[in-house]
This record gives sequence, structure tokens and C-alpha cells, in this order.
Amino acid sequence: MGGVSDLNDFPRSDDVTDPTICAWPVQEIAAAEAPLTAGTDRYMRAAAHAVARAALRELRQGPIVPGAAAPPAGSAYAPLAPASPAGPPVLPVSPSSPVTPTGTPADRGGAYVSPGWIAGAPVLLLVGGGHNGADTLLAGGLLARSGCAVSAVLATEHPHPVALEEARSHGVTVYGAGYRSDSADDRSGTEAIVAVEAFLARGGLVLDGLTGIGADGPLRPDAAALIAPLVAAGEPGRRPLRVIAVDLPSGTGVDDGTIGGPVLAADRTITFTCLKGCLCLPPARHLCGAVEVVPLGLPAPASRPIARRPVDGGLGDYLIRALPEPGTDDHKYTRGVVGLWAGSETYPGAAVLTASGAVRAGAGMVRLAAPRRVEDLVLAARPEVVPTAGRSQALVLGPGIDPADAARADELRAVLRPTLIRAPGRGTEDADGTDGGNSAAGTTSGGPPAVVDAGALSILAELLAQGLTCTPLHVLTPHAGEAAALLTALAVLETSAEAAHGWNRERVEAHPARAVRELSRLTGGTVLLKGATTLIAAPDRPLVSVDCGPGWMATAGSGDVLAGVIGAVLAGAVARRERETAGAVAGKGALVTSGVGPAPDSVLDSVAAGVRLHALAGSYAAAIPQAASGAGGHPIAALDIASALGPARLGLNWFQASPHH
Repeated sequence: MGGVSDLNDFPRSDDVTDPTICAWPVQEIAAAEAPLTAGTDRYMRAAAHAVARAALRELRQGPIVPGAAAPPAGSAYAPLAPASPAGPPVLPVSPSSPVTPTGTPADRGGAYVSPGWIAGAPVLLLVGGGHNGADTLLAGGLLARSGCAVSAVLATEHPHPVALEEARSHGVTVYGAGYRSDSADDRSGTEAIVAVEAFLARGGLVLDGLTGIGADGPLRPDAAALIAPLVAAGEPGRRPLRVIAVDLPSGTGVDDGTIGGPVLAADRTITFTCLKGCLCLPPARHLCGAVEVVPLGLPAPASRPIARRPVDGGLGDYLIRALPEPGTDDHKYTRGVVGLWAGSETYPGAAVLTASGAVRAGAGMVRLAAPRRVEDLVLAARPEVVPTAGRSQALVLGPGIDPADAARADELRAVLRPTLIRAPGRGTEDADGTDGGNSAAGTTSGGPPAVVDAGALSILAELLAQGLTCTPLHVLTPHAGEAAALLTALAVLETSAEAAHGWNRERVEAHPARAVRELSRLTGGTVLLKGATTLIAAPDRPLVSVDCGPGWMATAGSGDVLAGVIGAVLAGAVARRERETAGAVAGKGALVTSGVGPAPDSVLDSVAAGVRLHALAGSYAAAIPQAASGAGGHPIAALDIASALGPARLGLNWFQASPHH
């Protein structure tokens, strides 16, 4: 993924191609595994043991009580202990056998509630063809040997024969949806639906093995009919069952995370070797629950991932280097200065929120350029803000600025234009006859990193239409509606099929990965698409996926605080880079790299760290323990998020000091 970033000289962490946090296209995953999996079932059996261990951990939480508080959760992504393909341990079958912890601190956070195995616990297997169906059948057989009451419904006429017979030999009751057998114990047709409904009457644990990485798109009608009663039972935590998805939730777009039909939302997903796109990318990401990666000993692809999800420990490590604890020689200028163009007569409060986010996130100083009314309001809340423009190491442009306010829009346009560069082959003059962009070859940008938010996005579209373009140092922060408007405005720049198709908010929400990549391609910038899962795209880089905290954060002004936080992280990183290369960029605040274009990796890390810090602050403000992304907590306001940034920073520092997994 490149070497050293131009934004700062920090070496990249070892998570860039870590298979436990990176996703690759399924064709490449299958190609990498094929030489080892051909002619052997040992990896399939290792996967089945991993699924069975996860199932027993879920069952030890006790009977499912809808609406009951869930046990504390740790990181949403954690690898399980490696399962040896040569000889995976046989699960204990004695009711008195002790538990041997095999996972992570997240596994131990409530996973071992009661001693011994649970006898008679209902387990339902949803089985399709292929290896995932086989994994599920073999795991069901292991659970039956451990005393669980296991039944399986088949959504295929061609189940894995060895796995099916082995499951039945261990006491799994098989109902055939499209499957026929001479055995009087099997059922067929509509009796499979009856079996699902009978399971629902008792509640229990479901293993979803209907499809795997070999399938894409919506479920077939027979499989959709099987899960319909389970889907109707409610959302995770509010239904009389728990669901473990085997490898991925069936029916999701494996590589792009799209959803084309019904999907049974999982409480937990056990996946193998590496992540898949649907486990990182919304909207499918929101149906996966907690995700555990099981390293079976198979290789991950050697190519560049399509997406990565940095762990909190890695982001805490980056943040503590980008915004380190001040030393004895530090002062406000060495800690990073944020230049803020925010607020207007119509929306003055946005400047208060953005300034609070930057200050609380660790900026050494925040400069504000705004109308007098906005200045007065900001200074009343944050007297440390300096109400004058000046040298800054990062800019935040647009929160609370209405493009219809001509005077304010002109101010913003005058600040944003010099930071852009001339798009190759797009002419030399703007509509007003001036060369408003930096056209010098090899120049990275005309200014420091810039967060382009809210009102600045529509002004940016105007400037791009005049032949200018962004660099990866421009961080665009649209929500779905703003992304759709920007994509529509930029469609005039080309005649591609994507542009011709048209974008609206609904399409962006259904295809966020495609939308954010397209925005990054059209603008040349780093694009942060806000949502319950934020996606961050930069040209020629894997998408970065970051969970954004509890639903209580969906409140007016939360995005303004986020813009300030990202500005502070970027300014701190630039300030440190300036200190480490004394004289190379002294007094400029811009990035100079001896003619080498900027690698956006560190910009991506800065943005991801800012997003996660913001999310953690929201969890702290809402009183959700350990920043868990589950239910709970209480309503919060945007200023509450800003006030919790200090404790959230300590939390990420703690993650940095602790093992990542």
C-alpha cells in the first residue's frame, strides 16, 4: 500500500493487509485457497469446530429473553484462536466438561455465564449446498454430541453427502426443503417450514449456512421462505432467538455489501481466513452483528484488499502519534492550528459545535473567520477561539454556511479555490478568466489539508466544473443526501454509465460503496460518506470502514463536531510533520515531498481515527459501556459528544496500550 505518507512520516501499521481486518474479492479468496483445499475436508472440519465453539459460547449466555440487556461487547472484529486444519480439537461431550477459553476478551465478556454444557438447547441449522452448508451440518453434529437438540432444514436438493450423513449419525433431525431421502426420519416440502415455526415456539440458536462466498444476490424463493418466519420474529436483541451466520449472512452482496432481498440478521458472524466485503460495507454490514475471523491456516490473497476495517487499537496507536501528549517544548502552534470557516447568520450554532470538536480533540488553537454574530456566539461558549484568520495547518470549511448567502459563499469560495489544483487536460482558465487553481506540475496542493463539509460541498462542485480538482488532502464529508446532490452536480463532467444512471439519496444508501468510490474518482479527493458505518475512499486505495457509534448520535450538529475533530487530527499530524522536518516546510503549512505525489494512506488513517474518536465520544456521552455499538444508553446532544472527546481519547489510548485482539 505504499511506503511513507506525505502528511506525516509515520510508518504504516501492520494492519494494512492483516486478513483479520481486510476484505478481498471472493474470486481472489477462492483462488488463493484452492491449491490447499482441493481433495481434503480438513479445513471444512476445522471451520465446523470453530462454528460449534462459537455456538456453545452463545448458548452459555442462557435462554434468549427478548429485550434483555446484552452482555458487554468488545471490539466488533476479533479473530478466534487458530483452528488447526491437521487435527482440530474434538468438542467435549460430557455435561461436566469445563470450558477452555479460546477467544478474545470480547469472548470472555459474558460468554461463559453458566458452567458445563447446555443439555437440550434448541439449535436450528439452515443448510444450503456447498461448503458453508457442509460446515453448518458438521457443526450441528458436534453440537448434538454435546447434548443440544439439533434440527436441520435443507434448502437444497444437493447437500454435502458426507456432512449430511455425519450430522444425522450424531442425532441431528433433518427436514428436507427440496431434499428427498428413504429415511422415515426426514421430512420434505412444507414440513420444513413447520419445523422452523416449531423452533420459534421454543426459541434457541440458529446457524445460517444457506449460502457462502460462491453465491451472490438475493436468496432463492425456497430459502427465502425458510427464513421468513425467523425474519418476522424481530431484530437482534428483540426476538426469541440468536443467529450465527456461517462465513456471512446469506443473501448479502458478498463483495459490495448490497441487499437485494430478505436477509436474516445475525447476532454474530463467524468467517474464515479473512473478511469479505459484505462484512465491512453497508448496508450488509449492519446485518452481521459481531464478526470473528477464524484463521484456518489458509492463505489470504496477495493482492490489494477492497476494504479494511482498522481496529480500535490500531487507530488509538495512530492517534497517539498524530496528536501526542505535549512535551515540555510544545506550545499552541506546535500542537496544530485549525482554520475554521463555519457558521452564518442563519446557522450560527454550527460554528460553536465545530470549534468545540476541534478544541476538545486536541487542537492547539482554533482560528475562526465568521460574521460578528457568529463570533460572539462562539466566544461566549469557547473563549479560547481566536476570531481571526491566519496560518493554519488544517482548514475546516462549510459547517453552517448556506450557499444562498452570497457574501458568505464568496468568502468560502475565495478560501477553497487556492487549495485546488488544475485538472489535467481541463484547460487553464476559470469561468471568470483567472487561473484559480495551482497548475504547476508536481504540486500537491495550494494549501494545507482541508475538510470540506456541508455548505462548502456545493461550492466545491462549482469550482470542479471550472476545471479544478481536489487532491487526497481534501476531505469531503457528505451524508447520503449531500453525496447524491454532489454526484448529480458532477455528472456533467463526463458521460460514463454511472453518471447517466443518475443518483438520489435512496440509491446512495443502497449502494454506498459504489457512491463513495465514484465521488472520490470524480473529485480526486478523500471522501467520507457518513452513516451508521462510515466509508472513507481515496483514489486507488481500499475503502476504509469504521463503525460510527450508537444511534443516539443521529442528532443535529453531530456532523459539525465530527468536522472539527477531523480538522484537529489533520492539523496535529501536519504540525508533527513540520517539527520532524524542520525547515523543509517551515512557515508554509503545505506538504512538499520533493516532487513525489502524496500517498493518501495517512490521510485515510487521520480521518478514520477522527471518525472513531467521535463515535467513541458519542458512546461515552450516551453512557454505553465500553463504546459497544449495541442498544442502550440515553439521548444526547451534539455538544455532549464534544464534551466527551477527552474521555474518548483516553479510551483509544487504552486500546492502544492493550492487545488489538
